Amino acid sequence: MSDAQRTSPADTPPERARALFRAGTAVPTAGWSPGSTQTNLVAVPRDWAWDVLLFAQRNPRSCPVLDVTGPGETGTALAPGADLRTDLPRYRVWRDGRLVDEPTDVREHWREDLVAFSIGCSFTFETALAEAGVPLRHVEQRRNVPMHVTTRQCRPAGRVHGPLVVSMRPVPAALVATAVEVTARVPAVHGAPVHVGDPGALLAGSLDAPEFGDAVDLEPGDVPVFWACGVTPQAAVAASGVPFAITHAPGHMLVTDVPDSAHQLGSPT
Repeated sequence: MSDAQRTSPADTPPERARALFRAGTAVPTAGWSPGSTQTNLVAVPRDWAWDVLLFAQRNPRSCPVLDVTGPGETGTALAPGADLRTDLPRYRVWRDGRLVDEPTDVREHWREDLVAFSIGCSFTFETALAEAGVPLRHVEQRRNVPMHVTTRQCRPAGRVHGPLVVSMRPVPAALVATAVEVTARVPAVHGAPVHVGDPGALLAGSLDAPEFGDAVDLEPGDVPVFWACGVTPQAAVAASGVPFAITHAPGHMLVTDVPDSAHQLGSPT
């Protein structure tokens, strides 16, 4: 049995999780290292970085920026010693807005002019949801969280534009208000839902066929609840034809050393 097979994600410290991903463990990170902030990644050439930063500033619900590197830098203040090129479980490589590769290591693709953005992730508030009694169906069903492209366009910035992407979690109707209250306390990692209920009023496609991640089964009485998602920059990379970019694979995040509690409203900074 391998080290990865012997590992319980819920009992794995962030540094150990990153080491496993660096060694080739390629799995979605929902449920890993509870209590530790997870982040999305988008790295673009320096001459596109201002447009991406402005896009994030204009669309903070979907693109909450937690860290930005200098050109060519491969570390992050969110996880000292981590390497953004190796320590996520899986990546995506984009050329001219097209997905060309999904490796587990992007050292051979990394460029000296890349500026990397660490974007807040809704996995960060899942521990709080679970502690409040809200079930996490994708974790229960051992699936990646479903992520959907919506009919809503983000506010454009320079050359960057694209649709809002959302993550969906089925929530028992009696707990929807609790889910809203819990997640509203963490605006730095997407905050409260952007939509509750009728998928047809929001999604470009079908609830049963997410563009990213896996479909999950709703239990009787569940209501689909949708949060702004950090995959939104990837949809913008595609829509805008960015000449080169590296991102995380949806659901495959960087597990950082920052505690989830650091993002709670009213917490010390």
